[in-house]
Amino acid sequence: MITFLTGAGISTESGIPDYRGANGLWRADPDYQKLVTIDYYLGDPAIRRRSWEYRRASPAWQAVPNAAHLALVELEKSGRLDRLITQNVDGLHQKAGSDPGRVLELHGNMFGVICVDCAARSTLRAALDRIDAGHPDPACPACGGILKTTTVMFGESLPEQTLTEAVHAAERSEVFVAVGTSLQVQPAAGLVRLAVRSGARLLIVNADPTPYDQLADEVIREPIGEAVPELVRRLTT
Repeated sequence: MITFLTGAGISTESGIPDYRGANGLWRADPDYQKLVTIDYYLGDPAIRRRSWEYRRASPAWQAVPNAAHLALVELEKSGRLDRLITQNVDGLHQKAGSDPGRVLELHGNMFGVICVDCAARSTLRAALDRIDAGHPDPACPACGGILKTTTVMFGESLPEQTLTEAVHAAERSEVFVAVGTSLQVQPAAGLVRLAVRSGARLLIVNADPTPYDQLADEVIREPIGEAVPELVRRLTT
């Protein structure tokens, strides 16, 4: 069975910038990281207001899946794909047609909202509508607590069940493919070493070197929108 781990690089061809690349969010706005760091977010209403507006302006609202996302749907249809683990929060894998039951969103999804106090859930669209109605830092309608998107911010733990499923998928994979990820963020990056230790072939598709390249059976530097469809073709023939 084949397991894929995808990062921000798979969505750049859909118009969503990555974080650490030449045109990434960290370079464009050094303060951006504060907007996705839980301590800053909880402690500063101004950060929360900016964070909501960043989510409103995200190109993910209009983004459409690219050839790489669509190729992974075809891999799933072939019966070879076990799990699709993603660090992305843009929902493009599901929009492309991937089975939500096979997609493991390690870092959550930006289109949901949760209360940090009572865990009541709603949608980002509903939160933005409340902001437009005059509540720039909308509180939980159920308990008055602080709301945040259902993304995993820096300083938060990954969802335990999702991570456990990802670990099991890495351990049982025959081929583990990392696409568009710098492999610098743990524990997601550690899945690569776990897969290799469990006997998987490792393929890495990324424009820049990663800390795990030396473990890979193959490293591909071609554009992801071209490389992933070709790789899927090879894996299914």
